[in-house]
Amino acid sequence: MSDIFNEVDEEVRREQLKKLWERYSNLIIGVAILIVAAVGAWRGYEFWQARKAAEAGAAYEAALKLSEDGKHTEAEEAFGKLAAQGTSGYRMLARVRQAAELGAMDPKAGIAAYDAIAGEPGPQLIREIAAIRAAFLLVDTAKYDEMVQRLEPLTQPDSSFRHTARELLALSAWRNGDAAAARKWAEAAATDPEAPAGVRARVEVLNTLLADASKP
Repeated sequence: MSDIFNEVDEEVRREQLKKLWERYSNLIIGVAILIVAAVGAWRGYEFWQARKAAEAGAAYEAALKLSEDGKHTEAEEAFGKLAAQGTSGYRMLARVRQAAELGAMDPKAGIAAYDAIAGEPGPQLIREIAAIRAAFLLVDTAKYDEMVQRLEPLTQPDSSFRHTARELLALSAWRNGDAAAARKWAEAAATDPEAPAGVRARVEVLNTLLADASKP
């Protein structure tokens, strides 16, 4: 008897499935087509993104080669094009390198380009790099007060470039005849246990010059 009931139940299920299929077959097929199309579109997008990233990487390397060859005008144009048209991962890097090429030809233009990057929303690390590089272009000519305004925020303990910022402030103070400020920043750079050896060595030289200058 149980076999008969099983056969009846199975027949009922088949009939129900048949009715469901007849009622919803178009919907089921449509959903299946949409799923296949969505997967295909996503795979296509991934492929397109990978190709664009590869193209941007190649363009960045080509621009670097122009820079290494001393072709700053061509390199600046190449980095500018990449900054405007490249993938998001390369645009900001290209802008920083474009500013470097401008700075090699025209320091004022380079400083303006770095300042634009430092003043815009974006990754903090990139903005700090731009601020530091602008300061390098200015340190020989700018007044100490201007350098303080630019660099003092980067001397804080959470800044990735605090050591370089302190060194640049010490050097600017020295060049502008402010021995007390030069000692303050040189000491801050030299006593930071995380300061790179190169920074420590350079500020030690500056400390020696300050000591010699203070002798009667």
